[in-house]
Amino acid sequence: MGTVTLGVSIAVPEPYGSLLQERRAGFGDPAAHGIPTHVTLLPPTEVDADTLPAVEAHLATVAVAGRPFRMRLSGTGTFRPLSPVVFVQVVEGAAACSWLQKRVRDASGPLVRELQFPYHPHVTVAHGIAEEAMDRAYEELSEYEAAWTCASFSLYEQGADGVWRKLSSYAFGGGGAPAVPAQGSPVDEPAATL
Repeated sequence: MGTVTLGVSIAVPEPYGSLLQERRAGFGDPAAHGIPTHVTLLPPTEVDADTLPAVEAHLATVAVAGRPFRMRLSGTGTFRPLSPVVFVQVVEGAAACSWLQKRVRDASGPLVRELQFPYHPHVTVAHGIAEEAMDRAYEELSEYEAAWTCASFSLYEQGADGVWRKLSSYAFGGGGAPAVPAQGSPVDEPAATL
């Protein structure tokens, strides 16, 4: 049946998601429009396509054990020179993200894997672009602020075209529709500041 490339992440809701995606594109990052704005819980991971039902069941179990938590983004950071990335910092909710990513990659589940770098929750705003553009991203978003209540996470699949598409969302506590709107949906939070 072949393999699929999956990722698990927390979507950054509107109006923040589109704003950061547009800023990322404006810095010259060619991947900006193929990657919804997010905080990664599982980086791109190749699995056998026939394990998808087990992956979905595992993520549903992880979600049932989770509870909504406050997420707050503030300012910028970078992984340079180790990795060519500029990001918006997760300053509230990082511990909950760490807890979730450990459970997503748990050895008892179908998504077990080692990470290339220690886990550090963040929102990428520039990756692998010219140093001058990376510096610009770091400076221009240094005052960025956004906050919301995170009530779910999602499973994504990367298409042959390089675009990440949502397969399923998982609400914490096994509830119904997630409280965090998908990118492109309105949210009743104050607009982010730049």
